[in-house]
Amino acid sequence: MPTFSRALPFWVAVMFCLTPFATSPTALIVGFMLANFGLVPKGYQVAKYTKKLLAYSIVGLGFGIQFEQALAVTGDGIGLIIASIFGTLVVGWYATKAIGLETKTGYLISSGTAICGGSAIAAVSPAINAKDDQIGLALATVFVLNSIALFVFPVIGHALGLDQQTFGTWAAIAIHDTSSVVGAASAYGEEALTTATTLKLARALWIVPVALVSAFIFKNKSKSITIPYFILFYCVAIGFSDLLPQFEAAYSVIFDISKKTLVVCLFLIGCGISVEKLKASGPKPLILGVGLWTVISVSSLAYLLLV
Repeated sequence: MPTFSRALPFWVAVMFCLTPFATSPTALIVGFMLANFGLVPKGYQVAKYTKKLLAYSIVGLGFGIQFEQALAVTGDGIGLIIASIFGTLVVGWYATKAIGLETKTGYLISSGTAICGGSAIAAVSPAINAKDDQIGLALATVFVLNSIALFVFPVIGHALGLDQQTFGTWAAIAIHDTSSVVGAASAYGEEALTTATTLKLARALWIVPVALVSAFIFKNKSKSITIPYFILFYCVAIGFSDLLPQFEAAYSVIFDISKKTLVVCLFLIGCGISVEKLKASGPKPLILGVGLWTVISVSSLAYLLLV
């Protein structure tokens, strides 16, 4: 384990993320700066803790969402979710071939863009027997675009005068990782956060069928699929708070703590992004990632503005 003095900047940053002064974009930048100045303790398994902390935070958010509201939001957006997932996968498949990118790397980037970023990449990679370098390139590409989305989406939303529900729906469809969706939506407003979180997790449920189809496409004998169990617990949290409304005060506390914990998650994600990783990703993965992201962002926003 690193010495206290060596780990001090890291823990000071974590404490800052728990204060009211820290926002999701700020936390991400602080983490990125620490990573590139070599101030992230090497003895800490940051990626492992980030995944667990994110799962716990999402479950906690379930206590702040009304069941009827969640059902209405999911029902209204299910058609857009299905269309965006399969549309992105199809476009990504042909775009990968068009630019000459390695097939599995392109497929992982497409899966991450279509469903839920790093979680989808982690789930699909064993199904298609992807190599570590292919997974790394896909993750680096998605993390870069997630970082940009945190800043760009709220700005565009305010510029276009999007209402809370529209922005939340757009963020859930067009931003990759759950953490970035929640980060951008929380910066926009409470209703946007509720809408985005619910729709994003409904979208994440498609990891399982997509991973199964992926195994068939790539004819991989392994049937090992990572199932995001936190989604089930999130649904349980919604149902629990709906059945026992008398504990509303406690649910409110859990919800507030979960939102602040998500800021810490963004900081930890920033700690995993370095200039070296960005350089290693090369131009082709980024070209595919940006292209797919542009397509899904513009098309989903146009649909939402027209309906």
